[in-house]
Amino acid sequence: MLPALVREFHEAKTKGAPQVELWGTGRARREFCHVDDCAAACLHLMDVYEDSQIITIGVGTDLTIGELAEAVRRVVGFQGDVSFDKSRPDGTPRKLVDVARIFSLGWRPAISLEEGIRATYQWHTEQLDD
Repeated sequence: MLPALVREFHEAKTKGAPQVELWGTGRARREFCHVDDCAAACLHLMDVYEDSQIITIGVGTDLTIGELAEAVRRVVGFQGDVSFDKSRPDGTPRKLVDVARIFSLGWRPAISLEEGIRATYQWHTEQLDD
């Protein structure tokens, strides 16, 4: 979802579009964990965990799709509006994992959502230059 939003907002910015339209109401909630945090969690677990029970990796907080869209809009620098096509589905209302076990083992995410979006957008624009 995040790469698609970055692309949508970037294209809208470069084309001078007045708005970006997204599916659903914008109220569905999602959790995002940066790939580098996920990798760090895996390495941490290899050092400290010996049980066979599955552990979920996540950040422990979520936000609405509307909030995510606003964050991407800010990072990309898109000046237009964001609208939601409420005739389209939202999908699952909420996707948030229980991070109590991994947090109890001493791991915490280090990359904020805004930092992750900024790094993703920077990578995206560098790929366009190649």
